[in-house]
Amino acid sequence: MHILQSPHWTAFKSQFGWHGESVSLPNAAAPAQILFRRLPLGLKIAYVPKGPHLNWQNTTIAKQGLQKLVQVARRPGVFFLKIEPDVPPSPQITALLAENDFRPARNIQPAATILVDISPSEDEILARMKSKTRYNIRLAGRKGVSVREGTAADLPIFFRLNEITAARDGFGVHPPAYYRAVYRQFPPDTRALLIAEFDGEPLAALMVFAWDGVAYYLYGASGDAHRNKMPAYLLQWEAMRWAKVHGCHTYDLWGVPNAPAETLEAEFPHRRDGLWGVYRFKRGFGGNLAYSIGAFDFVYDRPLYFLFNKIVHR
Repeated sequence: MHILQSPHWTAFKSQFGWHGESVSLPNAAAPAQILFRRLPLGLKIAYVPKGPHLNWQNTTIAKQGLQKLVQVARRPGVFFLKIEPDVPPSPQITALLAENDFRPARNIQPAATILVDISPSEDEILARMKSKTRYNIRLAGRKGVSVREGTAADLPIFFRLNEITAARDGFGVHPPAYYRAVYRQFPPDTRALLIAEFDGEPLAALMVFAWDGVAYYLYGASGDAHRNKMPAYLLQWEAMRWAKVHGCHTYDLWGVPNAPAETLEAEFPHRRDGLWGVYRFKRGFGGNLAYSIGAFDFVYDRPLYFLFNKIVHR
């Protein structure tokens, strides 16, 4: 089950404008976590991030799960339900969704990522990385960069580095309260704030979360100082080591461009827009590309749905 379908994530998002509910579905391995978002004029949307977790191989059971989900999400004001099944692209599943009136839609979460198998020994994991990445990890150590696990008292360090990253790379960030809440919502043995330092100066930081055998790299930030010491590389490696200690078999680098492998390899040297800027970095850690089927919407009110998409995506 994906971390975004965990009760901890639902409780966290409920602090930021969403109302979360857990719904049992027929023969599902875990309840579906539905998030409801209130919009102006009494309108609402329903959203199942990286779910539902159904038995997709059994079309009868999956159909029953979808029908119950549609029924439960049908609330006053809700004009569409968005789901993002955490399954690979499949013509059979796409056909099943179409038969149940789900239409392909825009993703909220990335549909492509890189998964690193961290079940082998550390030496094997390193050996599978690109030589340049492996070199940069070792370079950081030789240059005096160290990584420590922080506490809640160190969150302001992450906030400052996050602001620097946003200003440098031109993307939006959440307010400090958002990162503070997600860190505190998950149990201590399922999350870590790791900080890379040089001579006591914080250079980069990340938050990693462990859930159901997978470690998710959800948030990262880096400053402008000593970037030639490659702190971000050592930071990711230490996050993988932390994940192994905490029982994970996979490390999810969370989000790369949703394009075929051949396209990614052909275009990353000269692309910097969107997620292309991080693909060069993430590809070096020896993982495999993984794609999900994407988002699908069930529409309760077609005119409102059409108007909403026209306004939001113009």
